[in-house]
Parts: sequence; structure tokens; C-alpha cells
Amino acid sequence: MSELFEKSIQTLELPRVLELLAGCAVTDEGKQRCLDLRPKTDRDDVERAQQETSAAVKMLIVRGTPGFSGIKPVSASLQRADMGGSLSTRELLDIAAVLRCARGAGEYGGSEEKTAISHLFRALTPNRFLEEKITGSIVGEEEIADSASPELASIRRHMRATEAKVRDILQKLISSNQSKYLQESIITIRSDRYVVPVKSEHKNAIPGLVHDVSSSGSTFFIEPMGVVKANNELRELAAKEKKEIERILAELSAECATHKEDILEDYRLLIWLDEIFARAQLSVKLGCSEPKLSDKYLHLRGAKHPLLDQKKAVANDLELGEHFDTLVVTGPNTGGKTVTLKTIGLITLMAQCGLHIPAKDDSTVRIYERVLADIGDEQSIAQSLSTFSSHMTNIVGILEEADSDTLILFDELGAGTDPVEGAALAAAIIESARGLGAQVCATTHYAELKVYAMTTAGVENASCEFNVETLAPTYRLVLGIPGKSNAFAISRRLGLPEYIIEKAAARLDAENVRFEDVLTRLDQQRQEMEKEREAAKRLKLEMEQSASKAREYRAKLEAERAKVVEKAQAEARAIIEEARAASDLALSELKEIKKRQDKLDWQQVNDTRAEARRLLNEAERNIGGSAPEREAPPPTRPAVVGDTVELVSMGTRATVLSVNKDGVLQLQAGILKITAKQDEVRVVEGETKAQREAKRIITRAQHTLRTAAVPSQVDLRGMMTDEAVAVLERFLDTAMMGKLETVTIIHGKGTGAVRTAVRTYLKRSRYVKSFRPGRYGEGEDGVTVVELK
Repeated sequence: MSELFEKSIQTLELPRVLELLAGCAVTDEGKQRCLDLRPKTDRDDVERAQQETSAAVKMLIVRGTPGFSGIKPVSASLQRADMGGSLSTRELLDIAAVLRCARGAGEYGGSEEKTAISHLFRALTPNRFLEEKITGSIVGEEEIADSASPELASIRRHMRATEAKVRDILQKLISSNQSKYLQESIITIRSDRYVVPVKSEHKNAIPGLVHDVSSSGSTFFIEPMGVVKANNELRELAAKEKKEIERILAELSAECATHKEDILEDYRLLIWLDEIFARAQLSVKLGCSEPKLSDKYLHLRGAKHPLLDQKKAVANDLELGEHFDTLVVTGPNTGGKTVTLKTIGLITLMAQCGLHIPAKDDSTVRIYERVLADIGDEQSIAQSLSTFSSHMTNIVGILEEADSDTLILFDELGAGTDPVEGAALAAAIIESARGLGAQVCATTHYAELKVYAMTTAGVENASCEFNVETLAPTYRLVLGIPGKSNAFAISRRLGLPEYIIEKAAARLDAENVRFEDVLTRLDQQRQEMEKEREAAKRLKLEMEQSASKAREYRAKLEAERAKVVEKAQAEARAIIEEARAASDLALSELKEIKKRQDKLDWQQVNDTRAEARRLLNEAERNIGGSAPEREAPPPTRPAVVGDTVELVSMGTRATVLSVNKDGVLQLQAGILKITAKQDEVRVVEGETKAQREAKRIITRAQHTLRTAAVPSQVDLRGMMTDEAVAVLERFLDTAMMGKLETVTIIHGKGTGAVRTAVRTYLKRSRYVKSFRPGRYGEGEDGVTVVELK
């Protein structure tokens, strides 16, 4: 990478983006790796890095962040262990942390389908045995666990017993009458030995070894002779403990050295993954997407400068290399020209570093060998460089390095010198860069460069939009139209007196004024077209939404209609089934009654028939809704004697027996005689053959039903004469209604009182044609067989 390319990277502020990236990394080496990122120039490398970032973003969204905390550099420690050195507890714990993170990362990504980073997770070689051996042996940086070895556990057990013995002896001394010689009734430690504080004037009262004297000289710290042996034993055990700990650390160090290569590889992979997931986190944080890659052109959709507030930054569409290789950006100061320039360069560098870009996902980035930028004022008093000189020094270096794989960014090209010469020089520099095959993006205020871009093939104008109503820039880039500098409008907004602006306008030559007026009209027309296009777009969207809602409403109505129809059909089927079941039940009951008519009394038969009718009526009611009202029949001629009429209210037919003077009719309906007015009946004219046949079938069916429902005999045995006569009267009424021809009355022989009462009643009954006693096999004199009229 050349010095000029590195300088351009600094100018385009890639290091600031990398600082944001480093803030997303966890490990120190991962942060440094992020800061050291530089653009890749091989397309395969860039594509692989982009795929790594995309795979990490997907995993980040689905599973969260893998754990990389606690990872410290371990290569130096492993190198020393490999040379036979013994590692400290801190170094061993760092190695255990690497093994723990390797195991966690392996579990995090080991089951992932094949992606650009799945091989990194599978390449991890966690060593759970060594990890748990280290963490099980080392409790903390300053403490080894008793369970580190059986020998260490035994030593510490003896140490605790000996300490208890020493404390017990000293406690007895404190509790005895010798306590009066002590400065305080406490047990303390001096030179790793248990002692008691004795007053200086009584130092000879307690025989023992003096280990220390207080600064005032008033207290002697004496080890009584009774605990010297126990303290010596404690010192020996402490030496054994230290030796055993050193052995344990050496053993763990040797085991780490055995797995040195695997641990170092795990550490390298974890740092790499830390950097990849940092790229993923930055992508999510800035709302970035993976760009497509090209060797020919750059095409950004909705691009934003990554260092601006992404919620406030204005998104722009930028392109270069497909339809034109040079873009000349014009517009007012503070209008966003330099930001546009930096956005193109910085997004290109980010993409080549493997970072996602703050643009829509259908954006395309070209892979350049180098991005060279001349942006900003680098004048230097020490080097005697003016603004123009500093720019020209950069441009010279850029043209020396430029080739067909170079993106060149010029800010305020040709500025800092005579406008006429500067414009000519700027056009010549752009032509030279294009001649080298480079793609160029330049900002300028020179009208000559606007004309150059309009008249030269492969060169395109672009402008930073300026709102003439608010006199403020909108920061939107518009391709294809040159922009105005709007110096007068900006000066007016900043408070420059109007007369000065008018004097300045008078100094412009007519050609310049006409050109600026054309640009103004073009810009106004463009803004109007933009507004109309936006309005048309909104209208189209509203129409599509309305059509979609209409389709949804229609589909909903159709679905509801289908549901209603289906429900109605289901209910109708259910009602029909219930009616059919009720009808079948009624018919079966009637058949059963007919079979059992010799055994049932008439009351039971009537109850059964009423129940059957109730079931039919209930099934009819379940249909719901009111029955349609019968239309009033058309009036007929007045009825005369012998006519067949129909009672309108009942639907029953009758024969006219006579017509009274007041017009009231005497009617015979079956066995009933009724009266009715002329307007309550309608004359039934001659019936067709089909109607007569239907009537005959209906009559036969009615007779069959009645016959099936009416018993042909009645049993009066056991009744009193009055009760028997009443039952007989009802029975004969029913038999007449059922149109039975012969019935049998069972009265028994007994005293003959019921028989006499029955036959006396039969003699005067208008229903009886004749009667006789029963014959042999019919019940003889115990029954009476009656023939009805």
C-alpha cells in the first residue's frame, strides 16, 4: 500500500469507522485487529470477508453474541511452558479461559449449516479435561484448591490440626492466671509463628522466644516454649505445601505445553471470530447491508455517510463507471458536495475491508486497487505551501499512481488560483486522469466545468439540491443537472446588504447571467417534476392500497357468504334429519300401537299419538322463522246447496246442506255439522282427474292413519256401570272418527250388570247399526260385537 493511498485512507476518515468497529470487539487483540484492518484489493478476498460478516449478522440476530470475554494473550506463556518453565496461577487461568471460550464458541456455532464462518467454529479444538483440571486445581490467582492433589489435601489437613493444637495451647495460657502478664488477651502471628503480646516488664514471666517488639517497646511478642515444637511442625508443613504447589503448577504447565499448538490455534480462531462478529455488530448498529461486488462500476442506492447520525443523514443514490466514468458535482457551499465525495470513497473502503455499507441491499461497489483523494486544505507555512500548492502537490502524486483500477476524488479542483486558469487546469487534470483509465469524482464551483461535463461524453453533471424558498440546502444529490453556487442567495440569507448583492449581480457578464438563469429554470422544473412524480407515486400507492383493500373486502364477503350458505345448508340438513327422525319415530310408534292395540287402552293410544304430533311440531318449529302467510284466495260465486266449499281459515272442505235466509250456510264436514258465512268459504269447482286421484290417496292415507291409531275393542271389566258407560261412549266416538265398521266390547260375564248396562246403551246409540253376543272363540256372552253405521 502506497503512502498516498494510506494518506487518502486517513483523509476519508476510515480510521474513525475502524474505531467504531473496535468498540464492538471484546478482546484486546480483537480490537487491535479491527484497528489494523485495511482495504483488500482481491475480489475473492473481499467477497469472502463480506460473506463472513453476513453469516455473523444472521447468527447474531438468531442466537445473540458468542462469549469472547476473558480471552487474554497466551502465546508467551505457552512458549515458556514448552521450554520447561512453570506457569503462574494467573497464566494457567488465562489458558483455561481460552479453552472455556473455545468450548462455548464450538457449542454456539458447531451445529450451524455450512456458511462462510462455520469452518472456523468446527476448527476449534476445546480441551474440557485440561480446562476443568486447571479450574478445579486453581481457585483464584492466589489460591490452590485442596483437591489439586491428594498429597496437598493431606498436608493441609495436618496443618489445620497443628494450628488448632497451637491455638488451643495459647488459649489455655490466655485463660490462666498468666493472662495478667499479657498486654492483650489475643493470639497473633510474627514471622509466620503464633505468639502472644507480653508486657515488657513481665517478659521473663513467660519463658519463650521473642520474635518482635512493638515500636514503643512496651510489648514483647513471645512464642511460649510450649508451642515451639508445634510451630516448628507448622513451618515444615508449610514448606511441604509450597513444594507440592510448585509440583502441581509444573504438572499443569507441562500438560498445557503438550497441547500448545491446539490452544494457540483456538486463540487465533477466537480472535478472528471476535473481529468478524464486531463487523456484524457494527452492521446491525448502523443498519448496513451487504453490497454486491463489481469490477467495473459503483452503484449505491440510499447511501449515507457512516459517521453521520443515521437517523438524520440524507440518503442519496450515487453511481460511477456504468454510464459515465467521471462525475462533476456542483452546488452551494455547505450543500454537501464534500460529504458526497467522502461518502463514495469511505463506503468503497469499508466494503473492501469486509464491512457492510450504510446503503440499500441492491447497492453495488467496485473493487479498486487504490482510492486516492485530494480533499481539504493542507496549506503549510513550514513547507511554504499555499492552498493551491498543497492541492497541486497531491494531484501530482495522484496522477503518478493512477491507473485503470483507481478511484480519484478531487475536492474543489482548481481552486485557490485565478478562476479562468483554475477551470482550464481542472478540465485538463480530469482529462488526464480519464486518459489513464481512472474513474473520477470531482467537486467544483466553476461554470466552465459544468459546461465541460454537459458537452463531454462519459462525464456527467450532478448537483447538491438547494431549496430556493427556504434558501437552505437539502443535501440531496441530483444526477444529470449542474448546480448553482447560489452565492447571492446564501449571502442574502446570512445578512449581506441588498445593495451590495445588486452591485455584484450587475458585474456579472450577460453570458454568465443567461447560463445561471438556465440552470435556475432547469432546477425549478426538476423540483416541480420531482414533486409531481412523488404525488403520482403516492396516488399510485393509494390506488394500489385501495384496490388491495377492495379485493380483501370482496374476498372476505365471499368467504362470509360461503360460510352463511354452508351454515344454512347444514342447519337445513339437520332440521330435515330431525324431522325425518321425528316422522320415522311417529310412524314406528303408530305401527307399534297397531300391533299392540289388543293390549293398550284408548287413553294410552291418544297420549302416544299426541307425543308423536308434539315431536313433529317441535321439528317444524326448529326450522325457525315464521311460516309464510297464506295469500287470500280469489273470491268465488255464492255457494248453493250441494256445492263443495273450502273453509278459508281451516283449509277444510265441506258440503253445503242448506242456505238460510240471512245467507248463513249449513255445512257437513265429515261427521261434523257446522255453520259459516259466505265470505268465510270459497266454492271448489270441478276437480281435475289428478286432483281427484290425489284426494283419494290422501283420504286413504288418512283412513289408514286413523285406523292404525284407533283400537277395535275396549275392555270394561272391573268398572262400575256408570264408569263403563262413560268409557263406552268415548270409545264409540273414537271408533266413528276412525271409521271402524266393527268393534268388540269386553264386559265379562260376572253378575251381568255391566253387560246389561252396555247393551241398554247400545240400543239407544245413534252410532250402532246392530250388535250381538260373542260367538264361540270370541268370548261368548262375555263380549258384545257391535256393527257401526
